[in-house]
Amino acid sequence: MKTIGLIGGMSWESTARYYSELNEGIKERLGGLHSARIVLFSVEFAEIEQLQHSDQWDAAAEILCGAAQSVQAGGADFLILCTNTMHCVAEQIADAVRIPFLHIADATAQQLVADGIQSVGLLGTAFTMEQDFYSGRIRREHGIDVLVPDERDRQLVHRTIYEELCVGRISADSRAEFLRIIAELNERGAQGIILGCTEIGLLVSQNHTSVPLYDTASIHAQKAVEFSLAP
Repeated sequence: MKTIGLIGGMSWESTARYYSELNEGIKERLGGLHSARIVLFSVEFAEIEQLQHSDQWDAAAEILCGAAQSVQAGGADFLILCTNTMHCVAEQIADAVRIPFLHIADATAQQLVADGIQSVGLLGTAFTMEQDFYSGRIRREHGIDVLVPDERDRQLVHRTIYEELCVGRISADSRAEFLRIIAELNERGAQGIILGCTEIGLLVSQNHTSVPLYDTASIHAQKAVEFSLAP
């Protein structure tokens, strides 16, 4: 079994999901008392969030590259970054280490391709929905069209993530708004919806809608389990 390296803490609520799902995945495959081999570096999210909203991406990248190197030094065989938004600096992180880096957008897109999805809606932070590092990668490298909400709804989603989900608040009103946005993206042609922020799965799940949802945290964790057990 390979040792999984995690960079987490953005937020710790979603990193806790990763930890749980990685161990559940190993247990399901190996049984008994088996659990995942994990090296985790959890960053201080307030520091990262301030750098995000002040457009200091290079400074944030420097922190995460240091975290990646610590995870590598701790014995990890490969690396995953437990956040969608900070994949905007994924190339810098991957270049800072010698071990493989499993990109969350690639893991998600591979599942979309397997399911025959050609057009997908994307929910996430404004950074993820509006910048090219995520949707552009899915379009260019996997041939899938990506739709995002209008500007008003992008701001609603962004605000809900930072002001509610990242601090552990779950609101029925916010869930209703997210389900409205999902339905509207579906009406515009999205065959499924990427939950492109690792906290969104705390708010909405497949039990809430008939539109196929792609929870990136779960998909990413599943891919890490598969990679960990591969020869």
